[in-house]
Amino acid sequence: MDAFKVVLVDDETEFLETLVKRLKKRNISATGVGSGESALEILEREPADIVVLDVKMPGMDGIQALREIKKRHPLIEVIMLTGHANMEVALEGMELGAFDYLMKPISID
Repeated sequence: MDAFKVVLVDDETEFLETLVKRLKKRNISATGVGSGESALEILEREPADIVVLDVKMPGMDGIQALREIKKRHPLIEVIMLTGHANMEVALEGMELGAFDYLMKPISID
């Protein structure tokens, strides 16, 4: 299997760092950023295959970031990350082109 690159986007620093470490231990190339704006910047410099994108973040929220990612990089698969209260927003993300959504807390598997 070819290696793939994942960009994780979440404003919860501890969660983000833990997830990046766990993916790297499984030999998955993972980068973590804390905002939608940062995700767009890194995707311009470093292509990725998958973005795991938190829905609720200050500044550019996950839906706005999803729109921009799909506009600029339509082949990148985006998985929305949401809590129970944001289920409607995750479904909106699916309508906008997200591949799938995960509910927090998530299992690493």
